[in-house]
Amino acid sequence: MRIFKKLVRDKMPEIMKAQGKELDVRVLNDDEFKEALRRKIIEEVSELKDAKNDADAKDKIACLHEIADALGDAYGFTKKEILELKDKVHAERGGFEKRLFLEGLARKSRP
Repeated sequence: MRIFKKLVRDKMPEIMKAQGKELDVRVLNDDEFKEALRRKIIEEVSELKDAKNDADAKDKIACLHEIADALGDAYGFTKKEILELKDKVHAERGGFEKRLFLEGLARKSRP
């Protein structure tokens, strides 16, 4: 048997079973689910980093949104709470519209 040990989307067992694959699936408890989601988001970020084209990147970004929503739900945060905090942080620190990349501290500003 091939070992996966990873979180999968709800319909994947049905899809894989229809392909003739026998599965060993279990339901995670709350703490296991949170940990699996944290690992899943890292997996998807890694796949986004390695995306070969814009279509693959788009797919990974959509997956990241799905996982972020599931993480919020798992921790008991409403989408409204998350978006309000996002807006607050954006107002305080800005977004990424200017594409700024910090290379380091200039010599004059170093202690």
